Amino acid sequence: MFTNITKSISAPADVVFATVSDITNFSKAVPHITGVEFLSEHKSGKGARFRETREMRGREHSQILEVTEYVENDRVRMVSDAGGTVWDTLFTVSTDGDVTRLDVEMDARPHKLMARLTTPLIRGMVSKAVAQDIDAVKAYCESL
Repeated sequence: MFTNITKSISAPADVVFATVSDITNFSKAVPHITGVEFLSEHKSGKGARFRETREMRGREHSQILEVTEYVENDRVRMVSDAGGTVWDTLFTVSTDGDVTRLDVEMDARPHKLMARLTTPLIRGMVSKAVAQDIDAVKAYCESL
């Protein structure tokens, strides 16, 4: 496991799920996502593909993601093959009393030589960025 984050959010599970599972909503929640271009006919659910552009360290970076698993109000998996590494992120939503629990598991599987060397070196930076995304999702969902 590359990174694993759990966050309690004071918002209904369907709101949290709609935020993390639909890139249109996710990009509203996460301020450093600067653009989304859809590459498939459908914009959400299994098979949806899109190019996400985000600002990182003062520069814009884009990656193509595909929704490979989608169970409404339960879990969504997004996968990207970028920089010689397959990035596999699973968002799981569950109810925990009066709050919604959001679990995020990200796995990184480098498949090119250079990525095998560099992916472990950027683990801290990527984990921090994912944590910031989830903090933004929490703030967004709790503000609705």
